[in-house]
Amino acid sequence: MSRALLQTIAPLSRRRLTALPPKPCATPPTTTTIRHSSHSPMGTPPASPRKKITLTTLGSMYKKREPIVMLTAYDFPSAHVADHAGVDMVLVGDSLAMVGLGLADTSEVTLDEMLMCCRAVARATQSAFIVGDLPMGSYEISPEQALASSIRMVKEGRVHAIKLEGGRSMAPTIARLTAAGIPVLAHVGLTPQRQNALGGFRVQGKSVAGALDLLADARAVQEAGAFGVVLEAVPEDVARVVTEKLRIPTIGIGAGKGCSGQVLVQVDMAGNFPPGRYIPKFVKQYGNVWGESLRAIEQYKNEVKAGEYPAREHTYPMKEEDVKEFERVIAETS
Repeated sequence: MSRALLQTIAPLSRRRLTALPPKPCATPPTTTTIRHSSHSPMGTPPASPRKKITLTTLGSMYKKREPIVMLTAYDFPSAHVADHAGVDMVLVGDSLAMVGLGLADTSEVTLDEMLMCCRAVARATQSAFIVGDLPMGSYEISPEQALASSIRMVKEGRVHAIKLEGGRSMAPTIARLTAAGIPVLAHVGLTPQRQNALGGFRVQGKSVAGALDLLADARAVQEAGAFGVVLEAVPEDVARVVTEKLRIPTIGIGAGKGCSGQVLVQVDMAGNFPPGRYIPKFVKQYGNVWGESLRAIEQYKNEVKAGEYPAREHTYPMKEEDVKEFERVIAETS
């Protein structure tokens, strides 16, 4: 800005300040509203706030045979909507690798990446019980490694419990974590982190021997202290029998409705993916988030290109006399 323009504006500013004293306020303001360039992250609280879901709550639901609802979330918006919808448990799953980070499979996501997403989910979640997945490579070496990773998930990620994959082989690790006061949700059946050893994403427990092996794994994690166990991709009848034989809740994903609860990947069930993408047989698509987002973004693009957005109602006004004075000053100093 030129020196001449500054010299012109300064007297105007001083005259305006002295000419327009503040108006007396009859009623002093009682609250201060801070407006931001974007929306408040929390928005309006739910009309009927829920009590915090705890392990005691989940145990009570299990005893009453009330189905437990779990859904994945990986960031503030997805956790916020899940909590508002009233889900009982939010899982920050390692499926983040594929649906959130665009990686090939769950083996690529790191503990630090999981921690960042856990923190975002925890900030959004007021009522649901939060479970964080231990990613591959963060717990298999020893129970002490698993404990160190789990402590980070609780302290830094602010989760309420951790989830890890594996049955009998993971029982000592589960026992070590629960002894340290960290709740554990186990995961047996199809364990995606071990897909290479399983020959791919295959249904587990389809034979008598396989079903008995699955039950042995489920019993082992129960005795080790897990508060619940995920049963993934197993025949419905097998999952039902396993559920009946346990004293802890089972959370099914591709395991039928005989489980104590269900979990789905939010991106899958909400339809937040382009047409033609493969989705597993057990997924029911309840929405079309991709389609609605695509429609909205295309309309925005078209309106900007056509000069229709922003319209008058999307802009901030200025007094007409001030606009003219501004233009006059600029004209005189140009």
